[in-house]
Amino acid sequence: MKSLICFSLILLSLISVVEAFPGDGELVSIKDVSARNIREVAKYAIDEHNSESDDNLVFVKIIEGKWQVRSAILIYDLTIAAKNEGGATKNYKTVVMVSGRDKILYSFNEL
Repeated sequence: MKSLICFSLILLSLISVVEAFPGDGELVSIKDVSARNIREVAKYAIDEHNSESDDNLVFVKIIEGKWQVRSAILIYDLTIAAKNEGGATKNYKTVVMVSGRDKILYSFNEL
């Protein structure tokens, strides 16, 4: 029950940053990609990618994002800009799944 309440609170905070509230599996554009919770997901993706690779990327900004709910899991599909060690900024496509406080980096690819 406690996790259901936490999940509900997460969904309520997301309503203000998306264009519409999605049905199960419906992909929806994120209206305010600069929102704190969206930035946290993007930074998590970069940190997790860095820990799984030899890269040392640094978050720059979120270019665009979409999200959906599938079986009570939030799935974020983000295009983010990050700087590499040489100072070059490149764009990356990442998918992060969130369930409660748990996050999983599903994919992270340079565009």
